[in-house]
Amino acid sequence: MTWESPLSGRYASPPMQALWSERRRIGLWRRLWLALIESERELGLEIPADAVTAIRAHLDDVDLARVAELEKRLRHDVMAHIHALGEQAPAARAYIHLGATSAYVTDNADLVLMREGLVLLLGRVAAVLVALGHVARRHRALPCLAYTHFQPAQLTTVGKRATLWMQEFVLDADELLHRVETLQFRGVKGTTGTQASFLDLFDGDHDRVRELDARVSGKMGFTRIFPVTGQTYSRKQDAQVLAALAGLAASAAKFATDLRLLQHEGELLEPFESEQVGSSAMPYKRNPMRAERMTSLARFVIEIAGNGWQTSAQQWLERTLDDSANRRLVIPEAFLAADAILVLATNVAAGLEVREPVIRRHVDDTLPFLATERLLMRGVKAGGDRQRLHEVIRGHSLAVSQATAEHGAANDLLGRLAADPAFRALGVVSRPDELDPAQYVGRAPQQVDLFLDEVLPAVLRRIEAVAPAAGAAEVKV
Repeated sequence: MTWESPLSGRYASPPMQALWSERRRIGLWRRLWLALIESERELGLEIPADAVTAIRAHLDDVDLARVAELEKRLRHDVMAHIHALGEQAPAARAYIHLGATSAYVTDNADLVLMREGLVLLLGRVAAVLVALGHVARRHRALPCLAYTHFQPAQLTTVGKRATLWMQEFVLDADELLHRVETLQFRGVKGTTGTQASFLDLFDGDHDRVRELDARVSGKMGFTRIFPVTGQTYSRKQDAQVLAALAGLAASAAKFATDLRLLQHEGELLEPFESEQVGSSAMPYKRNPMRAERMTSLARFVIEIAGNGWQTSAQQWLERTLDDSANRRLVIPEAFLAADAILVLATNVAAGLEVREPVIRRHVDDTLPFLATERLLMRGVKAGGDRQRLHEVIRGHSLAVSQATAEHGAANDLLGRLAADPAFRALGVVSRPDELDPAQYVGRAPQQVDLFLDEVLPAVLRRIEAVAPAAGAAEVKV
């Protein structure tokens, strides 16, 4: 047995693993060679038809063992594959890779894979949004504590909080869609990007060289092509894609971190299966392991983004090879990890447990403090001094906080304030409606409705136009 990456063995989904597999990559190389030879023949080069037919017959049957033998001798992976294809398709041997450089297949194949990876991730983002949307709709008006500095602030609703998570993923969807729409193909540019070899092949005919670039790119599904390149396309495009994945990871980490905090409070809990074990030593534990894994993988993807910018910055002149080994690791792993994160996020959102009694208890414990703002306003309207009343509220609030925390005393803040001479003299006491949590959530329920009825459908339509629905994927607990 040899080491296996946890991303492929444990975390990422089968579709994303298949996308970045070696056979898929080499299948794309062969399709690129087919597109090149077809287009060169269409534009007048004397290439026999059976050469094209021969390549088309061997797009997906690469003998990797034979390639390994050839690479051991040639010490060049692309040349090893050229020779291997030539052995399988002898009629095409003389024309394979004609005028091209290695980056023709390596770079262009990577761009196809990145585009397909972005589309797959868009489908997963849609699944997360739908799952969180159900939570938001179901709990649109359920009051809960809102926190600033992780201290109770005012009230919001569980549904409103879910829309905050959703909005982060909507921003990611916009960025991923932008990357899919603007991704540029390297195309057919030659050794240092000047297209000199192709100009020689077409006897100095610039128009046919330009047409070759457009035709090959079109056959591979691209309408946007880099107008100029060195030997490779700009590595800034890689960095931009990796930055989009890092943004996705950040959104998931925000969702996961909030959930970890709320699970500690007992308000929201991630799914926990009937026979799931929370701890090998402490059988009573129910740990937020899915959310913790999301946070862990997100940290990995976020850090990869910086790698992309470093690679972009360090390219020398028309090319340097210090990007190659790095990109083989960084780009697939970023996609695999982002995929794993979204699989987890969908699983968590779909199985989220909302403990309404706990939420209500926390609201009830805090509501007297929240009601003091209204008492203050009414006291001022009744002729009281705002600063004096503020000091009275502050003093009683601190005393009640200490009594409830240290002695488990009941929260009698409103009773204390009603008995205080400053408020008693003004005839200001708490009214029953001032202890109704629904009176403190503002427009949160209506904001949820607006988000789910207008924002969400629009982004889902945009995603559906380019990405099929993501299938369910297993979460290995």
